[in-house]
Amino acid sequence: MADNALTTPLRSPLAPVADRLAAATRASRGAIRLAELPFLAQLNVRLDAKGAAAEAVGLALDLPLPLQPNTAVRSGALTALWLGPDEWLLVGPPGTERDLESRIREAAGEEHVSVTDVSAQRTTLLVSGARAHDLLAHGCALDLHPRSFGPGRCAQTNLGRTQVVLVARDEPRAGFWVLVRSSFAGYLTDWLLDAATEYVPVT
Repeated sequence: MADNALTTPLRSPLAPVADRLAAATRASRGAIRLAELPFLAQLNVRLDAKGAAAEAVGLALDLPLPLQPNTAVRSGALTALWLGPDEWLLVGPPGTERDLESRIREAAGEEHVSVTDVSAQRTTLLVSGARAHDLLAHGCALDLHPRSFGPGRCAQTNLGRTQVVLVARDEPRAGFWVLVRSSFAGYLTDWLLDAATEYVPVT
């Protein structure tokens, strides 16, 4: 391949609706903030939670893998989400997939570990604002009150009939991450924008 070959720039699943998300955010006057967080690194990690690899990987990442069901742990720019007794989703800054995978495999050594780059599988929506809980409650059966689903909690659930990974960010005002498969991102965004009209003042 020629050195000067053109490469196709990355285009997020929700790039076509970025203006609509921004417009709804402005119109809600602080009630709702909707934005895409595109291209986050996402690695599915599977290993024995009671084995030596779990502790070694946590030390290598400076991020202990959460052992309690439906919890999330953040350290710096990395977040680890509990998906199952031996499964986690590691979320990091865009472009860090290879580095993170290398660090995990090196730390695990001879211990069995599965690391799969699933960054292209999902995109991430940020839902925050004073009425974020109310907006999500329109289409989610979980009790999203901070007492039940506060900072540091995550869950695989349905939102507007779409399978998502829902994450309560580490501060109440930081809102939620909604990780959704790229092929369903457009539909879910339309659903969120429709539900958000309740919080947009009529002018």
